[in-house]
Amino acid sequence: MTTIGDIAKLAGVAKSTVSRYLNDGSVSEATKRKIQHIIKETGYMPNAFAQSLKAKKTNIIGTIVPRLDSYASSRTLIGIDEELKTMNYQMLISHSNLDLEREIENIHSLVRQKVAGIILLATEITEHHLAIIKQVGIPVLIVGQQHKEIPSLIHNDYEAAYEVGKYVISQGHKKIAFLGVNEKNVAIGIERKDGFKKSIEDGEGMDVKFFETNRNSSESFSIVSEIMDTFSPSIIVCATDNLAIKTMKAVYSRGISIPNDLSITGFGGYEMTEMIHPGITTAKFFYKDAGNLAARKMLSLIRGEDTPMKTVSGFEIIYRESVRKI
Repeated sequence: MTTIGDIAKLAGVAKSTVSRYLNDGSVSEATKRKIQHIIKETGYMPNAFAQSLKAKKTNIIGTIVPRLDSYASSRTLIGIDEELKTMNYQMLISHSNLDLEREIENIHSLVRQKVAGIILLATEITEHHLAIIKQVGIPVLIVGQQHKEIPSLIHNDYEAAYEVGKYVISQGHKKIAFLGVNEKNVAIGIERKDGFKKSIEDGEGMDVKFFETNRNSSESFSIVSEIMDTFSPSIIVCATDNLAIKTMKAVYSRGISIPNDLSITGFGGYEMTEMIHPGITTAKFFYKDAGNLAARKMLSLIRGEDTPMKTVSGFEIIYRESVRKI
């Protein structure tokens, strides 16, 4: 492989001159053209990671994700990476596995690796998070949650849930179960529930009950059984697409037909909701676009540009066969 030393020898300059060129330092135009020509001829590819660690200004953005097997996380990461590449930045991924202490450790680790900024795909923002983020001395952007003291990019969970609720009511449903998650996750656990609550305020003769699960399969099955045995709604509004899919599996095991006996909705717009039968009505969030937006917002923060503390990504209601009109 061609090295900086090889480039320097062919150009008749010192290695430090080639290094300055690669790091946008001061090099004469004639020398710059000579080095450019040799790099093109040799096909030399600089090690961007090592290069940025040596430089005062890095071109690496750290990203912390709670789950690598999440559709939302993977699509968001694709969007971030796609946008960063257009701006000659690289993404370094760190996985927390839904462990908040590990998430804090990941922040410290990325700072030690001299990243220019950190994008945190958050499930929860604690006081510990807040204290560490204030200490690190580099821009931190949280995605998926919001905090008044940290730049944030959120999905429009409240409005999406409001629109889902209005649609459910328009289809004649009055006996409704809302299956949510722990309120430590503000976006999914609170915003979606509150948006749905708001949508049904003006409905007449509504009978709505709220349930909660930690999202693992065994508990989800148990909660769905409880809902059907004690309440028997005409529709279950699930706070995520994963919950909607698990709910569908649970009710099928009881011989319940969807949507003839029970309607189901979700949130997320995962590809699986279109592939299964019946297709699930859902509020689709544009995760890849949100990743693009997060990357641009991070670069604005790094440059010190005037950037809104909160940015909201859009959504679209996808109407499919899982909801029956009563």
